Amino acid sequence: MGWRRQLDVARCADDERAIVRRSVYFFALFLLTTAAAATDSRDAEIKQLFDQSRWRDVISVVEKTGVRSADLDYYYGSALAQVGSLPEARTAFLAGRKLQPNDKRFPIELAGLAFKQKDYPAAIRWLRMALRIDRNDDYANNFAATVYYLEGNTEAAIRYWNRTGKPTLQKVVFDPMPRLRADVLDRAFAFSPGSVLELGDLITSERRVEGLGIFPVYGFRLAARDDGKFDIGFNAQERNGFGNNKLQALVSIFSGAFYQTVYPAYYNLVRSAVNVTSLIRWDAQKRRGALNLSGPWRLNSKWRYTFGMDLRNENWAIRDSFSGPAPVLGSLNLRRAVVSGGVESFTSGRWGWSAGAEVSYRDYRSVEAGTAITPNLLLSGYQLKQLTSVNYELLRIPERRFVIEGRGTSQLARIWSAPSHSFAKLQSELDSRWLPQTRGDDYEMQSRVSLGKTFGEAPFDELFMLGLERDNDLWLRAHIGTYDGVKGSAPLGRSYFLSNWEMDKNLYDNGLLGLKLGPFVDTGKMMDTTTTFATSKWMWDTGAQTKISVLGVGMVFSYGKDLRTGNNAFYAQMEKSFTKAR
Repeated sequence: MGWRRQLDVARCADDERAIVRRSVYFFALFLLTTAAAATDSRDAEIKQLFDQSRWRDVISVVEKTGVRSADLDYYYGSALAQVGSLPEARTAFLAGRKLQPNDKRFPIELAGLAFKQKDYPAAIRWLRMALRIDRNDDYANNFAATVYYLEGNTEAAIRYWNRTGKPTLQKVVFDPMPRLRADVLDRAFAFSPGSVLELGDLITSERRVEGLGIFPVYGFRLAARDDGKFDIGFNAQERNGFGNNKLQALVSIFSGAFYQTVYPAYYNLVRSAVNVTSLIRWDAQKRRGALNLSGPWRLNSKWRYTFGMDLRNENWAIRDSFSGPAPVLGSLNLRRAVVSGGVESFTSGRWGWSAGAEVSYRDYRSVEAGTAITPNLLLSGYQLKQLTSVNYELLRIPERRFVIEGRGTSQLARIWSAPSHSFAKLQSELDSRWLPQTRGDDYEMQSRVSLGKTFGEAPFDELFMLGLERDNDLWLRAHIGTYDGVKGSAPLGRSYFLSNWEMDKNLYDNGLLGLKLGPFVDTGKMMDTTTTFATSKWMWDTGAQTKISVLGVGMVFSYGKDLRTGNNAFYAQMEKSFTKAR
């Protein structure tokens, strides 16, 4: 039975080891429980001191603690911030954030520290981190809106306030009071007092104000009230009659006199945003007279009608350059008369559309076909055209002050020549605008990419032109469209690609006189194998331009260099764009 005795000894040894393990386990559990209880007691003490706003006591107790948790870093950092130790508070919050990267309290508190130091860009960066953790945090959204409001970025402020059901409008304030009829202006505003101002309503209002055509410079500004609501101010320069004074009228009408053109115009007829604009050019090489009448349909700023008439008598000499020895490849005299009408809808700030029609008649005289002008281009007679366009906002980032918009246009026409022909012209544009500064429009950058294509047989005057010419809006700023004042030196064709980029630096602005300077880069190509009007190679232009605004009338002076040929181009042109105050 000796083996049985040996087994009992082994079993006893195993039992003793098990008892030791259990004892060690329970002793460790006791120590951990005791430590946890002590930690809980300490944390509870610190939280109680924190709730009682005993900031220095919080600091003292936490500093005696060896290893700090994320909560202790939060209490410690908050207490340090309250006593003015901002650098130490930032260190504590960064330590807590490292322990708990998904805790929104830390980026919010870091934003608060940056705000106290008036470092608004840093405050915004931290708040956006917090909102990535919890997009619906009311405090963070209100905080971000307040910072953007103080920076002057109204759109971004409204975007974040909208997440919390703000801002509520109390009233609309005008400075100065416009002469435009109150009912017309009221319909231009998509918001109303007593309601929450939505960002979409603000953008819609801006589109409709631009559509009125009488405010060359305007802006909306929020003003906080003591009751937590807001007033919204509308500040604008308004065009009335021939001008608000004799000097403005003279500048507006005769700004093109140095190139034999005047622009008589009468704005805000009967205080209803009905505008009559015209152009009279007595240049012997390109005579032109144009008249345009537009106004809000039934005094509703959402809709705008347009009626126009355009008469031209132009000499054309087709050349492959605007300077130097450029032989004539073909020439003609074009006479054209157009009557048109249409309507434009400012549906919302996101998108809009327009539709219209025109009837025209053209004929050609003194034709010397040469090698460029083919019989299928000399289509004369009456023409009926239908025009439609749609514009859509693809992207808007108010925080970055960046917008991308797309636009598509179509023209369907039939010309009753001998024989008659039908054709279509399609164009698409992608426009972007970036304002890199937190407020104002200094260093504003704009770009445009445009494509166009013609289907079917189109007459000569329906060809696309890439170059600087006063009747053309497809600019290559080192290619001038005239040679000794005669049209025909810029690339012409049925299909094209064009890219424009420019930047404007503000040099001076006193409200009456503004001056901007900046570089530009243009790229273009005529993708047309059916004509000999242009090279099929890519064209690259670069240079600088100066924009001058005098009493609301703008002029652009540009210098461009053709990087392919080395040609230099100097040009002056009217600028008729409307500007939102920034």
